[in-house]
Amino acid sequence: MRQLVKPGAPKGDSSGRSRRPAVGPKAKEKPAAASGHRRLCFLAVLAATIFLWYRFSLLDDDGLRTGHAKGDADPCQGRYIYVCKLPPRFNTDIIRDACRDTDAGSERLCASVGNAGLGRPLADPADGVLTGENGWHGTRQVALDVIFHNRMKRYECLANRSTVATAIFVPFYASLDFARHADAAGRDNATRDAAAADVADWLRWRPEWDRRADGHDHFLVAGRAARDLMRDGSGPDWGTNLLVTPAGRNMSALVLESSLHEATSGFAVPYPTYFHPRTDADVFRWQERVRGLRRRWLMAFVGGETRQAPDSAATINDHVMAQCKASDSCGHLKLGRCAAGSTSQCHSPVNVMRLLQNATFCLHPPPGGDSYTRRWAFDSMVAGCIPVFFHPASAYLQYTWHLPKDYTKYSVLVPEAGVRASTVSIEATLRAIPAATVARMREEVVRLIPTVVYADPTAKLETVKDAFDIAVEGILHILARPRA
Repeated sequence: MRQLVKPGAPKGDSSGRSRRPAVGPKAKEKPAAASGHRRLCFLAVLAATIFLWYRFSLLDDDGLRTGHAKGDADPCQGRYIYVCKLPPRFNTDIIRDACRDTDAGSERLCASVGNAGLGRPLADPADGVLTGENGWHGTRQVALDVIFHNRMKRYECLANRSTVATAIFVPFYASLDFARHADAAGRDNATRDAAAADVADWLRWRPEWDRRADGHDHFLVAGRAARDLMRDGSGPDWGTNLLVTPAGRNMSALVLESSLHEATSGFAVPYPTYFHPRTDADVFRWQERVRGLRRRWLMAFVGGETRQAPDSAATINDHVMAQCKASDSCGHLKLGRCAAGSTSQCHSPVNVMRLLQNATFCLHPPPGGDSYTRRWAFDSMVAGCIPVFFHPASAYLQYTWHLPKDYTKYSVLVPEAGVRASTVSIEATLRAIPAATVARMREEVVRLIPTVVYADPTAKLETVKDAFDIAVEGILHILARPRA
């Protein structure tokens, strides 16, 4: 049988045994050389991988992520937003900690931010309309941070890198941070301000903060009035100092009420309502419903007395409530916290919406203190009820992105001074408005419904712009402008 001879074996060696190679300097160099070649190959592959990742990340940011072809107009041009990757201690951990605590305040806070911020689904025992299945939830104002963050996760023009973004969103849950300290006795200012100082320090070390004028392209969202985040030591010992810190002053903030007395980059957006549609059809069905409602009351008022003591001066809220209670044409619902075991409806969203749907006009005096706006102003518009204001700051000076400049199209302004002096009758003022004008105003209110509601964060409206969409357009317009 023919035997194979290894290449290089001496001729005539037919034993089939391999010879042990001679050990010498050259033989020792071979393993080291092979190892070096492998190391060079690994480094070359790694360099190529990094290069390709970098190139494709640029392509992503230049628009391929949005699906437009090269050479086509970028539909996200000027609309890119980069979301800061904050550590969870600034957002989700706040919710986690609230849900772990057993005190009443934490339990309320935990219940408020469930369902992506919408709160508990409503149950309507009357006709089954105001239910969670139809988009109705017991939403509280502090949940705006969570709602906005969840909506931003589905925003169509998110940027992978901050360098191409017009705006940078900071998902710090400022209103939830405020809430966890507001009802806690013995909390000092250092404790209240700890998270604000922490997030400011974290942001200042990020490259995107220094790239464009120390965070002037950053914005955050808080379900509080601006004054609750502007404690500067000269006023009441209340709230946090987030918006008066150097970092806070540089950023813009979307808040429920802007500050009318101090220079701040705060912009007012609507209070969250109880209605969170999932589709355009949800919006259209609700608009048709409120158009066809028969309204029992000429006017309605939601709330109670706000004077601090029996011998203190009555507020405009108290004067308006007194006129409502004295009229047979005014529906009144007094709200308050339910005591343990109480059978009172207290703060029932379904009862509130029932009253607002049964009135032609809804009365919204400033609630007192430094606040000018009531959340019911937006709930009443969702109910198709024409809002009646007593101070321009309640709506006209603040919500300029979401409400028409010509306020007479959708609302009534009754002079506060006349009501205080008892020289102006609210009922007589409203009855003097011609029926045709009332019909036009109600239709305008119904048209505005989508602009004052926040759609369900787990869905997206197809063609209708909601309060989130309008707020994003507004802040992008502000941040795209060159700063003086």
